[in-house]
Amino acid sequence: MKIVNTSIEGVKIFIPTVFTDNRGYFAETFREEIIHKETNTTFIQENESFSKKGVLRGLHYQQEPYAQAKLVRCVLGEVYDVAVDLRKSSLTFGKYIAEKLSGENKKQLFIPRGFAHGFVVLSDWAIVVYKVDNYYHKESEVTICYNDDNLNIDWGLSDEDFILSEKDKNGISIDKVPLF
Repeated sequence: MKIVNTSIEGVKIFIPTVFTDNRGYFAETFREEIIHKETNTTFIQENESFSKKGVLRGLHYQQEPYAQAKLVRCVLGEVYDVAVDLRKSSLTFGKYIAEKLSGENKKQLFIPRGFAHGFVVLSDWAIVVYKVDNYYHKESEVTICYNDDNLNIDWGLSDEDFILSEKDKNGISIDKVPLF
């Protein structure tokens, strides 16, 4: 497994080794000892979503003590995955990192606690799987506006192409969110 550090401290990309032959491929996508050594994180739950092209989910996070670290991968299709640094003491506070994740490239994005997370589906449909290190707690969830001018995220699609939930349509500005 290849590990790539990103421009934002703590955010990493894991790229599994893929073995291919005439039958298809095999890849070890998760090895707890490697992930834990690199992230000091123990995952306790795995989630999966299926979404159509243009579906934008995010930007979400949970406030302490229910914050979550995530290890995100796209099993089928392609997504543009975004993590926004909400750690007020960080040199990269308010900055974001984005990575295309796909069933083809097999990349996984590790997002530590203290980040908002979201993705938009670029292919006709996508299945996204992510591990978390804390359980979901609805009352602690915060949604940041995906098109907040303070973040200036280029999602790669125009606003009229997005399919949004009511929660994501009504996200708040990063200026108003509780921080880490």
